[in-house]
Amino acid sequence: MAEISAAMVMELRKMSGQGMMDCKKALGETDGDLEKAMELLRKKGLATLAKRAGRETSEGIVITKSSDDGKTVCMVTLCCETDFVAKSEGFVETTETLADYALVCSADEGADNVLETEIDGKKFSKCLTDLVSKTGEKTEVGGYAKYTLDSAGLICTYIHFNKKIGAMVQIETSDDNVAAADSLKQVAVDVAMHITAIKPLALNRDGIDPETVEKEKAIFAEQVKGKPENIIEKIVEGKLKKFYGENCLLDQPFVKDDSKTVTEVIEQAAKDAGGEAKLTKFIRLSVEE
Repeated sequence: MAEISAAMVMELRKMSGQGMMDCKKALGETDGDLEKAMELLRKKGLATLAKRAGRETSEGIVITKSSDDGKTVCMVTLCCETDFVAKSEGFVETTETLADYALVCSADEGADNVLETEIDGKKFSKCLTDLVSKTGEKTEVGGYAKYTLDSAGLICTYIHFNKKIGAMVQIETSDDNVAAADSLKQVAVDVAMHITAIKPLALNRDGIDPETVEKEKAIFAEQVKGKPENIIEKIVEGKLKKFYGENCLLDQPFVKDDSKTVTEVIEQAAKDAGGEAKLTKFIRLSVEE
């Protein structure tokens, strides 16, 4: 059996971030082979992940990254168990690495797709295993989305100061000059902030699940049971309109000026820039919910 020197243990500790005793034991089990010892520690990281599979991952970071031309933007979350780990150097660095993988991922959504994405022959799932082997905490990729502009428009993001909530919006414009207008850019960021605070269920009425709509209508009808049928119909219609206004982004009163809807604010900003604009999609990501 090879002699395990202090220098070897220190080198493995530097490579893996594991404790001295764990490193010494791994080297002992692999006859002093650093690569095999590192692989063993990674396997232990996977075992840790499996053992903690049922744990809550309510801490973490939301991060965004854009291509150089701004035409492709991604937003993704890395989640863990404790705030202590979320603020650690290794976790922050891995989150930044995750953003690189998310930007080149071939799919526009789905955490599993990011895990299988490769950069320089290394999958992000391997990066995640390395992190888990260091922290011992359950860690996972949460939400992920990537938007790409095929015509004139802009993609804007907003991440709350605690880095736990973020939103991304895509707005299509009548031309590039409108998309480049500072006024529209600011409104787009403000709408993303609005999304983080107000939590819309969908972009518009078509995006609301029909079953949800029927359930709401049944509840509204029950609330006014006993009134004449024509009155019930009008009341339900009014309540449903209010429901849409509260839950559909484009119909919601804008958080910075509730005298206008989100649609009206965007249209006015585009008009001031000499053209037209339309918000076509959004996503809200959070590690807290």
